[in-house]
Amino acid sequence: MTTWPKTYVITLTSILIVLLNWSALYAQNTMKQKDTLKFENKIVPDEIWRETYIALSHYPELKNTPIEFKFKKKIQKSFMQAQPKLSGLLKNKKKRSYFVMISEHIKIEDEIFDVKNVPSEVLIGWIGHELGHIMDYRERSALNMVWFGIKYLTSKKSIQEAERAADTYAVNHGLGKYIIATKDFILNHTHLADAYKARIKKLYLSQEEIMTLIDEIDEDDD
Repeated sequence: MTTWPKTYVITLTSILIVLLNWSALYAQNTMKQKDTLKFENKIVPDEIWRETYIALSHYPELKNTPIEFKFKKKIQKSFMQAQPKLSGLLKNKKKRSYFVMISEHIKIEDEIFDVKNVPSEVLIGWIGHELGHIMDYRERSALNMVWFGIKYLTSKKSIQEAERAADTYAVNHGLGKYIIATKDFILNHTHLADAYKARIKKLYLSQEEIMTLIDEIDEDDD
């Protein structure tokens, strides 16, 4: 039987105590940080609270808008999807509530992505894009929302207009670098089919268009 030197045991015990204290302190500080970042009327899974609140902090207009961020097993042809809650669709547009559905896994061609493995800045960009959709929805009447949904399901041009509008909202709200990170994440995956990458390039703002918008914002600020 191996007998460890007394000083070694004391040192090892001290290290373990320090690590446990650090872990508890980190968890406590994380919860404090989470509390300071709280927005009203939001339901956010713990796994993505940091990225969600960074994205939300760029949309002060949505501070009091009820939004539930919710994981789903699968979302058809998408990683995230913003939509109004049907129960409140007929309410005054200023009193609507919204879902942001988030797929736990997404399969693109032969690649399977887990939300927990997606880089933080990419998640912020994705969430920021979906919040851009909500900004768009806030300006639409109930009848207009129904018509918008029909066009989105039946017309590629309408999809393009909606996705580019959401990107534009996000960039105009200071999320340009995150939107670019999201594009890079998709377009730089060499295993993805060129046809899929071409679809992304066609439906969404290009990196060049995003940079142009960022430059215009910087000029206005000057």
